[in-house]
Amino acid sequence: MSDFTVNMNEYLPLRDLVFNTLRQAILKGELKPGERLMEIQLAEKLGVSRTPIREAIRKLELEGLVLMIPRKGAEVAKISHKSLQDVLEVRGALEELATDLACQRITDEELESLRKAEAHFKQVVSSGGNEMQIAEADEAYHDIIYNASGNKKLVQMINNLREQMYRYRLEYIKDEAKRGTLISEHEKILEAIRLRDIIRAKALMKEHIDNQEMTVSRNLEEGEDEDESAKSKAGTHTQKKA
Repeated sequence: MSDFTVNMNEYLPLRDLVFNTLRQAILKGELKPGERLMEIQLAEKLGVSRTPIREAIRKLELEGLVLMIPRKGAEVAKISHKSLQDVLEVRGALEELATDLACQRITDEELESLRKAEAHFKQVVSSGGNEMQIAEADEAYHDIIYNASGNKKLVQMINNLREQMYRYRLEYIKDEAKRGTLISEHEKILEAIRLRDIIRAKALMKEHIDNQEMTVSRNLEEGEDEDESAKSKAGTHTQKKA
């Protein structure tokens, strides 16, 4: 198990600290997809009782980051093609609606904030920021568009998907070759919103989300091929030893 610890914060209850610690460990890949989450082991590692561990695992299951397997227990959810498609189909529809409304309702102040967020994202990528920093800058850019929609219910629905979206956002950003594409897409979306060109802005946002799905799907397929190749080699080695 990777080396992660609870970051104590006097303003948060222990159960929330444990939840945040485990969530970040999953998002950062410190807890790997398919890895078992043993309550006793985690409790000892984090220096807490099993109760906040159990509560955190339940919340992580609701967010889709953990799966409960019958007669086996909890494990970190794997990123599957189906779950990727499900999340990004919903995200795509909500983002297109948010973009449509933002084109109509964005204020000059919000537009300036979007310009700054786009510039900050470009700066973080150009300066070699790590995956978490780039993901957070990307999230901040999109948040401004969501809020500029002026629709609180829409923002709430998007926030309910935030953690699952963040996981796929990280997977996409791991592909360094795509970071320049992200910068270009952000610039084009910003310009379309500035011109209040609803049709173009929505089309650009759809392309933005579709590119993410295609890239992550391809990376998943490559990862599966590598796993199969490793298993095949391991099986061949075992047969030779026998």
